[in-house]
Amino acid sequence: MTTKLFNTAIAGSLPKPAWLSETNKLWPQWKAEGEELKQAKADATLLWIKAQEDAGLDVIGDGEQSRQHFVHGFLEQVEGIDFDHKVKMGIRNNRYDAMVPQVVSTLKLKGRVHATEAQLLRAHTAKKIKFTLPGPMTIVDTVSDQFYGDKVKMAMAFAELLNQEALALQADGVNIIQFDEPAFNVYMKEAADWGVKALEVAARGLTCTTAVHICYGYGIKANDDWKKTLGDQWRQYEEVLPALAKSSIQQVSLECYHSHVPPHLMALLEGKDVMVGVIDVASDDIETPEQVADTIGKALEYVPKARLIPCTNCGLAPMSREIAIKKLHALGLGAALARERYA
Repeated sequence: MTTKLFNTAIAGSLPKPAWLSETNKLWPQWKAEGEELKQAKADATLLWIKAQEDAGLDVIGDGEQSRQHFVHGFLEQVEGIDFDHKVKMGIRNNRYDAMVPQVVSTLKLKGRVHATEAQLLRAHTAKKIKFTLPGPMTIVDTVSDQFYGDKVKMAMAFAELLNQEALALQADGVNIIQFDEPAFNVYMKEAADWGVKALEVAARGLTCTTAVHICYGYGIKANDDWKKTLGDQWRQYEEVLPALAKSSIQQVSLECYHSHVPPHLMALLEGKDVMVGVIDVASDDIETPEQVADTIGKALEYVPKARLIPCTNCGLAPMSREIAIKKLHALGLGAALARERYA
């Protein structure tokens, strides 16, 4: 039996329907509350499971429909965090200001974080499922520390909590657990020094597939402006990829299409599966299957066929639902064309 090449996946988030929350926003307000909100989140998740399957994707996610934000969705179930007195703080090296909660005492999980979403996802698709969690370094960069007084110590405390939830997600039937670490592209030396170590703590003991997603962010103005300052070559990956290559993490998700990342940097991930971003999340232009297959072809110069997973550059959360659906179809069709071309 031959293994299918180029299994497709999304990075994580998908747009929320207008009846669930505000649209085209990264921190949208919910349109309902209580039981009605729970039902609306579940309905939106089912809608996106179907949309991903219709697009021919191989690995299905929940689209993060139950989370207002990819970091805060986890933090809401952590004791020791004060959400009532948020403070304004520059995050991602002051790329943008955000209202963030404060860490005020020892961190501890209140209970399960994502059991409802993971079990719903597992029950409604026969395909492999991926679940995303924020990485410890990125969490540290998205909270105000009023307790630990040490970034690394706090990151390791968050990593322990992430590990508890990751092991429980694995028991829920999740096939791939992905940690999102955009901070790895911002604090490169720290990422290589202690960020990858914290990630390994978060993934400790997992027997399912482990992944990390490192991107240049959603298609929002603050990220677009930042990218303009990075020059003709974006070499942020160069510092952290060798550390990841030596780690136990099995898959690494990278931005590729319409980015200025030199493709040869993918070769630094020898021995890892590489989720190659073939869909631009910073543009409403719909990729053609040919463009997707071409991007896969370029990546094949540096990544073995059996290790290449076509993916989106980042999450699609702030996009319109209509454009996101078309981009999912482009991903599915482009991978199919690549199988014909490169098999």
